[in-house]
Order: sequence, then C-alpha cells, then structure tokens
Amino acid sequence: MKEKVRVASGQGFWGDMLTAPVDQVRGGPIDYLMLDYLAEVTMSIVQKQRQRDPNAGYARDFVSLMREILPDCVDKDIKVLSNAGGVNVEGCAEAIRETARELGLGGKLKIGVITGDDILPRLDEFAERGIEITNMDTGEPLAAVRDKVQAANVYLGAGGLVEALDRGARVVVGGRLTDTGLTLAPLMHEFGWKFDQWDLISAGTIAGHIIECGAQASGGNCQFEWETIPDMARVGFPIVEAGPSGEFIVTKHEGTGGRVNVQSVKEQLLYEMGDPKAYITPDVVADFSSIQLEDAGPDRVRVFGIKGGPNTEFYKVSIAYSHGWKAVGTLVYAWPDAYQKAQAADRILRERLDRLGLKFDVVLSEFVGVNATHGHLAMQSFAGGTGDADKSVRAPSDIPEVQFRIGVRGQSKADVERFTKEIAPLILTGPPAVTGFAGGRPKVEEIMAYFPALIPKHLIETKVEIIEA
Repeated sequence: MKEKVRVASGQGFWGDMLTAPVDQVRGGPIDYLMLDYLAEVTMSIVQKQRQRDPNAGYARDFVSLMREILPDCVDKDIKVLSNAGGVNVEGCAEAIRETARELGLGGKLKIGVITGDDILPRLDEFAERGIEITNMDTGEPLAAVRDKVQAANVYLGAGGLVEALDRGARVVVGGRLTDTGLTLAPLMHEFGWKFDQWDLISAGTIAGHIIECGAQASGGNCQFEWETIPDMARVGFPIVEAGPSGEFIVTKHEGTGGRVNVQSVKEQLLYEMGDPKAYITPDVVADFSSIQLEDAGPDRVRVFGIKGGPNTEFYKVSIAYSHGWKAVGTLVYAWPDAYQKAQAADRILRERLDRLGLKFDVVLSEFVGVNATHGHLAMQSFAGGTGDADKSVRAPSDIPEVQFRIGVRGQSKADVERFTKEIAPLILTGPPAVTGFAGGRPKVEEIMAYFPALIPKHLIETKVEIIEA
C-alpha cells in the first residue's frame, strides 16, 4: 500500500483551461488525473449531438487532450479518470483506443469503459412496471413531460471506477459519473477502503468536492483578497495528497500561480453544499460540519477529522426536457441620456411585439451598466436610499453608455424567431446614438428544463468493460 496518493484536478467543466491538465501532468509528480466534463445542461447538449450524429455525444476535447498527454501518462504511470463519455461512452473509449494506437502505445494500456447511467431508453419500461419517477422539487410526475424528455442520466458513484482500476485500467471513461467519485475511486483502489467505511469514504468524497471545480480551490473566483492572488495567468490547479487514514493535503504544483489556503478551500467547500451535515452522494452521506482545516505551509492546507454516514438506497437522476424557445438581443446606447434612450427602446420594442400579436411566457429587459447585475439594489444606490427604491428612478445622466439587453421565452418557435427580427430596426426607428448591434441578429435556442428525481439503486446496473489499446 502506498503511503501517499496524489490526485490532480485537470478540468472543472467542459470548456475549462485547455493547458491545465497538461500542466498537471508535466509540472510535477502526480499519480492520478481526474477530469470532470459534465454538468446537468451538458447531458442534454451531448444527447442532442448524438441525435444529429450517432458517432457524437461525448467530449471531443478529451480525445484531443489525450493525444497530447497520453505518452507522458504512460511514461510516468499516471492514470486518468473522466466522465467525458457523455451519452456515447463506447464511442469515446474507441476514439481513445485509436489515438493510443496512432501514438504507438498499442498494447501498453487498458481502457475502462463504464456504462449504465443512461436510462433514457428505459423510461417507458419503468412506467409500465409502475415505477414512479417524480420531480424532487415540485412533485410533478415524469408523465407530465415524458414526450419532451431529451436526456435521463443516473449519477453513478465510485463503484465502477474502482472496479476498472482494480482490473488494470490506465484510462477510465464513463458517462454521468459523479464529480466526487473521480477522486474517491483512486483512494479506495490504492488504500483498499471498503464501501461501508463511512468516515474514509466521506473523506475521499470531500477531497473530490474540493478539487472538482478546478482552480476554484486554488485562487480562482476567490471572493476575499482576490487582487492579491499571484500570477493568475498561470494559475495552478489543485492537487490532493491523501493518506490511508483519510487525512489529506490540498496543494498545487510549485512555481504555479494562484493560491491554496484555508480561505480558498473554505470557499470551494461551500459550493453546492446544501445541508452541511448531509451532503448526499451515491457513495456516502458526508458530514461537512466535521471538516477541520489548518494551514500546513505555503499553498498547503491539511484537511482532517471528517465523518460520514451510510449512503441511501436511491440514485439521483438528472432528466432534461424541452421547455420552449428563447432568444436574447442587445443594443448599446451612448451618452447623453444613455439610460433614458435604452428605456425608451424597451418601451417601443414591447409595443411593437404586442401589436404583432406575439405570445411569450417571459419578456425580460436588463440595462447593463445600470441594473443588470444587482437589479433594484443598484437603483437604490442611484436614489441614495437604503430601503425599497422606486424602480422608475432615473440613473445619473452622465452614464457614458448602457447596453439594452432583452430576451424572450415562449412555446412558439415562430414567435421567438419574429422577435429576433424586430431589434435591428430600432437602430433607425428608435432613440438615437446606437453604437452597435452586438452580435447581429439573435440566435433562437431551444430551452432545456431540469427535472431532478430519485430512482431505487437496485434498478440500475453499472457495467464495466476493459478494452485493450
């Protein structure tokens, strides 16, 4: 058994810094690289991609990354765990295998393939068997939106990842694997932790929670003393150095930018925490109130004392369904009277939309530079008051420019498309001093709504396959 295992975060979301995982692999010693690509909205995006192209449906960025770092990972014995498979895990794994062979690494690595999270094809089966799936927030039955469902994925825990590692996988790819499981699994594999050792499983889960959002734990998005954080252009992503006891150090590679301290770790711990005594994952119910933190040197934070309790009999399911259409457009108005011009443009456009008989669920206007960020609180500042301000109060007349941003949401795609054609005419048929039609005619986008639910674990089968490169 190793005395210490280093798990490095290389990706906090699909679209994160492309250089971060490369820096983690080449910037110092690590044993595992975890890459988190998926979020709730991402599942519907990859599902729609696969509907258009059966060979798509996974994070292609992951394949490009592996082409760059796989030789280093093989040479340094670094194992990679990722949920980049989206809704086409087999396709993603095959792309990795082809990449490995092109790099001359055939026969030098095994790829773990984890499936079972995608239950979209089984929803009707569950309904026929009388298995109720209801919205956790509203109690609404799935039947109410079944014909609009685009994606349905179970949040799988660390079990499949541990099995793949135990069977010799160097690269493991799955679909909707939990963010925390990508860090917990290597620790379970290396230290032999059992699934009913709740304090240890909780410690590994919290380690995963701390580094799952990438540099958010090492100085990025930091609310306190953010101006003093050094060299953010070269920010180092976080690394967990864990031991078999469950205690671990959060750190980063030497010579990189950013900062790891108690404050940065605390801020990440609060992310999506919910009830601090019951952070529920498929693997454990972690007690965040038990966490102890202390500085352990420059860019090193010791985390210890963690407790946890038995997991539940349910998996969480992320269901996405079509909920209409939307579009957002902008115009910029210049001084003088920029805010007043933008308000007038808003009134004119709304009157024209009404006259055309267009129907929307929501029409939302914001005046960027005045109230878009803080809403009526910004207006209180303009009014000089501390109570509820009159929302019609005028902003100071010397604002140099205001961006008028207006969006609509509705069930009729045709109505939303017509809205997109009514913004540009304001340039010559509305208030003066429009400085730009930002981005051109707005794009109509389908809205995906989120339907969180629970499903008994015994209905879900996690499948692990090992393929040779």
